[in-house]
Amino acid sequence: MGYPLDKTVRFVFMAPWNEGVAMNSSELGMDKVVSSEDFLAAMRGAVTPVSIVTTNGAAGEFGLTVSAVSSVSAEPPLVMVCINRRTGAEAAIRSNGVFCLNLLAETQVALAESFAGRSKTLESYDFSSAEWTEGVTGSRCLVGAVASFDCQIDSVIEAGTHSVFIGRVVHIETTSAVPLAYQNRMFSKAIPLA
Repeated sequence: MGYPLDKTVRFVFMAPWNEGVAMNSSELGMDKVVSSEDFLAAMRGAVTPVSIVTTNGAAGEFGLTVSAVSSVSAEPPLVMVCINRRTGAEAAIRSNGVFCLNLLAETQVALAESFAGRSKTLESYDFSSAEWTEGVTGSRCLVGAVASFDCQIDSVIEAGTHSVFIGRVVHIETTSAVPLAYQNRMFSKAIPLA
C-alpha cells in the first residue's frame, strides 16, 4: 500500500497583492540568507515534545525519535511530523502509507536516545527495549506513552531537507503520564507553573 505521490505538495509563495503571480524571495526584498548554524542556535530555545514515529508495512518496520510534530486539525483529526528525507524511516513511511506518532513520557528518555541512534545503554532502534501494541495500521503504539496517534497519510509536503507527513488519525491511545520535552539539547519534563 504505497503512498500516492501525486498528493505530494511543493510550496510556492503566492503574493496576494500580486494577483497570484509566484515571486521568489529576492523579488520580495527578502534575499538575506540566515545560516543553518544561526537557525539551529535560535531553535535550541524552542521547547518541543519528544516522540517516536513508527511505521510498518511492505517497506519494512522502522522507528525514529523526532521533535518536529504538531496537531493540525481536530475536524478531521490530523497530526504532522517532519522527517529528514535521508533517513530510511522517511522512505518507509512514504511507501507504507501509515505511521504512529508516540508522544513520550518523562520516563522514556533512554528509549528516545535509542531511537535517535545515540543510546549509551540500549541497542539503537531496538523495538525489544520497550513494550508495544500493534495499532490499527500495523504500526507500533508505545505502551506508557503520553499518547499514540495511529495514522494513515493524508498528504506529504516536501520542505527543505525534510518531508512533512500529515496523518489522518484513525486510532488514539492515551495515558496520564507526564510528557517528555526537549530544549537546548537537553531532555526535561513539562510541569505546570501554578
